[in-house]
Order: sequence, then C-alpha cells, then structure tokens
Amino acid sequence: MATAGLRITRIVLWTVVVLVGLAAAGLYFVKPPVGQAFGGGDYALVDGTGKPFTPASLKGGPTMLFFGYTHCPDVCPATLSDMASWFEQLGPEGKPLRAVFVTVDPERDTPAIINDYAHAVSDRITAVTGSRPEIDKMLKAWGIYSKKVPLKGDDYSMDHTATVFLLDGEAGFEGTIAYEEDQATALQKLRNLIAKG
Repeated sequence: MATAGLRITRIVLWTVVVLVGLAAAGLYFVKPPVGQAFGGGDYALVDGTGKPFTPASLKGGPTMLFFGYTHCPDVCPATLSDMASWFEQLGPEGKPLRAVFVTVDPERDTPAIINDYAHAVSDRITAVTGSRPEIDKMLKAWGIYSKKVPLKGDDYSMDHTATVFLLDGEAGFEGTIAYEEDQATALQKLRNLIAKG
C-alpha cells in the first residue's frame, strides 16, 4: 500500500513538473497583444537609397516586416517571393500594403546591395540596413534571433527568425505569417490587416 501511494505521489509530482515546464515554455513564446505597439526602440538606419529609417518609418500604413539577409540560401528569397506574390494576388486591394526587409547581416548588406536584392523581387519592398550597433538595436527591439554560423574559410551564414510581422498603420502588432504558411491563410491575414488600416 505504501509503495502504491509513493508511486502515485511521484506521478503527481512529475505531472506538476511537466505542466510547469510547459507553462514556462509557453510564456517564452507568448506574442505581444494584438494592437500593441512594440519594437519601437531607438535606432537610426537607412533604406536602400540612403534615406533615414527610424521606428517612425514603420508608421503610415499596414506593413509586412521581415528580417533576413542577401546571402540567405532559401528562407529569405522564398519569403520575399511570397511577398511579391501576395502583392500580385491582392491587386488593387493591396495598394495600401507595404513591405520592409531588414538585414541581420549589415557587414555584407550595404544599401546598394540590399536594395538591388529586394527590388529584383519587387520594387514595393523597402530594403533596410545600417551599422552593426544600430541593426542590433532594432533586432533587440523586435526580439529577433540572429546568429552568425561559420562556414568554410571566412564565409558564414546567418541563423535568424523567419517570421513576417504584420503591423497596422501605427506600427501596432497585428499578428504574424509563418514561414511557408498556407497561402490562402496568409492572404486572409493581409486582407484583415488592410481592412484595419
């Protein structure tokens, strides 16, 4: 009897430990409330034409915000291609929608390079870069994961968050589009974003 009671107690305790662990993991991945302005920070970057880009630049219309880099082998070109496709599929309905592509690799992504890269996909994507310290400020403000991964010789790749952030006209958080998310779902999210303004 004592052994059975001890076994039940252990099961209950382990269940509590698992539930607490799951709760902690859930808190780690909690998204900010919809409509909440976050990611403001205080950074001074430039777009691909050399024009200043600050937190205020994200205001003024519904926006898709994505972080990546021009040497990215798959995620970035696929995501930018998706953005171009969404613009095309939305047609005139998508006219208010903007797209911003911020590099996580400013050492290689100069304004001219990132501008050519983004505009090769769509001239509606604003490319953004800047100094390493200023880029890091924006990455921190948005909670973006970014890590340099050494390759052969002096080459390297960058691991990074692969989420498209959806922002309203005041840069308030309205949701996300995951990498390779169903296209119909992504388009509906964008329509909802545009309708909100």
